[in-house]
Amino acid sequence: MPLAIWTLGFVSLLMDISSEMIHSLLPVFLVTALGTSVFVVGLIEGVSEASALIVKVFSGALSDYWGRRKPIAVLGYGLGALSKPLFALASSAGLVLVARLIDRIGKGIRGAPRDALVADIAPRELRGAAFGLRQSLDTVGAFLGPLLALGLMLLWANDFRAVFWVAIIPGFLSVALLLFGVQEPEKKHGAHPVNPIRRENLRRLSRAYWWVVVIGALFTLARFSEAFLVLRALQGGLPIALVPLVLIAMNVVYALSAYPFGKLSDSVSHTGLLVLGLATLIGADVALAYSNHWTWVWLGITLWGLHMGIAQGLLARMVADTAPAALRGTAYGFFNLVSGMAMLVASVLAGLLWDRFGASQTFIAGAVFSGLALMAILFRDHIPALRR
Repeated sequence: MPLAIWTLGFVSLLMDISSEMIHSLLPVFLVTALGTSVFVVGLIEGVSEASALIVKVFSGALSDYWGRRKPIAVLGYGLGALSKPLFALASSAGLVLVARLIDRIGKGIRGAPRDALVADIAPRELRGAAFGLRQSLDTVGAFLGPLLALGLMLLWANDFRAVFWVAIIPGFLSVALLLFGVQEPEKKHGAHPVNPIRRENLRRLSRAYWWVVVIGALFTLARFSEAFLVLRALQGGLPIALVPLVLIAMNVVYALSAYPFGKLSDSVSHTGLLVLGLATLIGADVALAYSNHWTWVWLGITLWGLHMGIAQGLLARMVADTAPAALRGTAYGFFNLVSGMAMLVASVLAGLLWDRFGASQTFIAGAVFSGLALMAILFRDHIPALRR
């Protein structure tokens, strides 16, 4: 495995530690310290996530046009790091919104160029393992961040701002590691810039690629937001102070499974792994729908994390396999955009079902969507992108 892949993984790990130290506490900080309503909390999250979706396509396309991935990724990670002091200084919901917008725009800018950079650096026969490794290290940060935040809150008697100041450190370390630790492959001589989002260039994105985009969206529609896992655990009697343990547990399973299944995707049927991922998600939905008793809830959370480990790196690898090298940034941008839009639709639908019919019906609907995605994959398994 090229050293640069490991380095990109640790870049993601450090930024996730920084971000999750803040994000795991931010809703409580807004409501208790700043006196913000829950509606405003939701509005801040919705606007900031929508901003990230918009820039994802353009940053990927720009990296294709320029022929350079790293400078755009550095810009994205840099914006993420620069947003962190604003959270510590915030005295109003308005400044928190500004900080979240900068943070999410940074995330949108860096995502597609970073994934394209992984595909450019990794040998084709190791792409699945490379994406799995990066995702695994990223997810380690996703559970270390809340864990560190919990410990510091206990140590410093719930001093939100002190924790936010500490979160600045891994954020800037992430940028420094990317800047000095990753060398981008040389651009091919004689390659002329082309506009990747012109019609004739978009036609080079094959039907197999767009089918991967559809599969990614179906996975996301079936999954919706992890916030519903937290709400289900609360129904089962989990104390509010221990709520971050839900995401910590899910991300531990995700981190432990992402690399092994990513490596497995280099040598086995992609269709088989997609089917396994959806079957695992159906199991998670059924467990969560059956009961809010802690045994069923934690089983569902564990299976949820496992299905993420099976599917996420695989889908990233499939995008790389089906898109031309010169259009990889654009390809990841469209893939992330469509999946992000599907996540918004799925989460709104899940919330409506929860309010109208209860938690069980929400997870039953997730299982139904998973079943539909499973049928779609099985009916289309003749597509080369879905086979080895």
